[in-house]
Amino acid sequence: MNRSSLCLSLLLMASTTLGQSHLPSGTPQCHAGTNRNEVHVLHHDSLSSSFIICIPSEVAPHYHAAHTEHVTVLSGTGEMLLGDSTFTIAPGDVMVIPMRTPHGVRTTSTAPLRVLSVQSPRFDGSDRVPLGR
Repeated sequence: MNRSSLCLSLLLMASTTLGQSHLPSGTPQCHAGTNRNEVHVLHHDSLSSSFIICIPSEVAPHYHAAHTEHVTVLSGTGEMLLGDSTFTIAPGDVMVIPMRTPHGVRTTSTAPLRVLSVQSPRFDGSDRVPLGR
């Protein structure tokens, strides 16, 4: 994540910690023409974090040392690595990713893959462990 994205994410996190929120269906949207993954913070507290993530190309294989993650596909399609399995994902699919489980995804649709990611406990990025290919 580049420095401006990190700053924006931190600002968004600070603004979402004070209460409930409601997002109409389809928001936030992915920006067209970008090659970078976009992370939109929905909420976080000490117990969990939730994000909308736009993935134009891929999320490289990695695992989380101290987090369980739930991912729901909102739009787009992809090929998901989860543990020792690789499979196609599409809108409505839900993946539960226990801590220390290798995972990654490659977008196969022309539009970015758009997912809801919920992690517990709160995700701050420090436990993301990249895996070699």
